[in-house]
Amino acid sequence: MRVVIGEDHALLRDGLERILRAHDVEVVATADNAPSLVKALREHAPDIAIVDVRMPPTLTDEGLRVAIEARRERPAFPVLVLSQYVENLYARELLEDGAGGVGYLLKDRVSDVGAFVQAVHQVADGGTVLDPEVVRHLIARRPQGSRMDRLTDREREVLGLMAEGCSNAAIAASLFVTEKAISKHTNAIFSKLDLPVSADDNRRVLAVLAYLND
Repeated sequence: MRVVIGEDHALLRDGLERILRAHDVEVVATADNAPSLVKALREHAPDIAIVDVRMPPTLTDEGLRVAIEARRERPAFPVLVLSQYVENLYARELLEDGAGGVGYLLKDRVSDVGAFVQAVHQVADGGTVLDPEVVRHLIARRPQGSRMDRLTDREREVLGLMAEGCSNAAIAASLFVTEKAISKHTNAIFSKLDLPVSADDNRRVLAVLAYLND
């Protein structure tokens, strides 16, 4: 796997690079500002980009904008975005194309090296990974009368874990039920959210997007 890192804080950038190299992931380039990140992505065409939301020159949302533009140029190009804070709008914007290959993690999660590396691989493989804190924040702000009200408590729980990037097997283990039971719950979720029949991975992305947008 070939990775480009976009992060303006030198210590974190170096730490990310060391972690990835220690887990046999090739870091082909790093960038500390948005223009350099654009150049690196176009020059190296990596398998995945790991990008800080806020990068110079203005330290607002340049990293996010670069990531979204990269996905326009290369549809479904995997991007794992790192942020200091929970900012729901950024997660929504990344998922809007419904293509998968998207991750949104708080920077604190990098300290859990195993989970971070797993998230990198999952996003590179086309999966969707949302930080558990983002999911909790969304649940707390859920308005009444949304499509989520169609779901049972268990189905909302399953969808929350799905949003975090958990597979059916991982969800089953977390909830102490069978994988077959989780499969039934996911099919019910797809049906209640009026998601069309398509590749299961794609419907998982659409379900998470519905979870974010309602």
